[in-house]
Amino acid sequence: MEDAARLLQLVVNGAAAGCIYGLIALGFVLIYKATEMINFAQGDIMMLGGFFAFSLIAHFGLNYWIGALLAILLTAAFGFALDAVVLRRVIGQPQFAVVMLTLGLGFIFRAYAGITWGYDSVGFETPFTNRTINLHGLILGQDNVSIIVGTVLLCGVLYLFFSHTRLGVAMQASSQNQLAAYYMGIPVRTVFSLIWAISAGVAAVAGILLSPVSMIDVNMGFLGIKAFAAAVLGGFGSIPGALVGGVVIGIVEQLAGYFLPAGFQEVTSNVVLLATLILRPQGLFAEIAGKRV
Repeated sequence: MEDAARLLQLVVNGAAAGCIYGLIALGFVLIYKATEMINFAQGDIMMLGGFFAFSLIAHFGLNYWIGALLAILLTAAFGFALDAVVLRRVIGQPQFAVVMLTLGLGFIFRAYAGITWGYDSVGFETPFTNRTINLHGLILGQDNVSIIVGTVLLCGVLYLFFSHTRLGVAMQASSQNQLAAYYMGIPVRTVFSLIWAISAGVAAVAGILLSPVSMIDVNMGFLGIKAFAAAVLGGFGSIPGALVGGVVIGIVEQLAGYFLPAGFQEVTSNVVLLATLILRPQGLFAEIAGKRV
């Protein structure tokens, strides 16, 4: 019985970590579907979102919910400006140029965070910090439960947005056929910047949800590497696949850390990535239809 409870706890903890990977991977997928660009600075944008929340909640003393909402909006505005000012200039350039640019931006973001907030780990109080839920002897941290619940709610909001709003439908149309969307009167460039804003906002949500579990520091953006593996596992271009891939990697990591010798947990995402590229390079939820241009 104890082994079953321990296994279930590992699965819950892994699912919580996987939800963070999935949210970051969701940012990869949203941008790729719209612009065919891969944003390797996505993890560092999550880090900035966490620091924005830290400043608003810990320094300015705002209520957690208000501070979190403002941090998400601020990060989304940053994502919009990043595309409008910088990244739009490289649309149509070789993919290698885009990769190098986003990697360079990641270094800049980490340097800025270190200068502004320092290189020590920081954190802030949340309604879920150091609180647990007892389910018939199974002890679960409210922080992990909040990550899972928050991810589910956010995915529901995004689904409703993309399916039932004019702007969401316009974003889908722009990602499928830019020229046709333009002829239909959709401001494609502005829509792309809004997609970057949504992607940055989702990354900020991941950083805020992660804060009760892991302290915020300039290197937390390296979680983007695991999130990239999650996006590849789910099928690069599949929104549900990004989330499923993240959860799978998170659970496998937790199980590897418990059942396998020390060190295996850290390389689990890389092993899963390599196995996916060898066995099913299109991913678990690959989209059959190609993008129309």
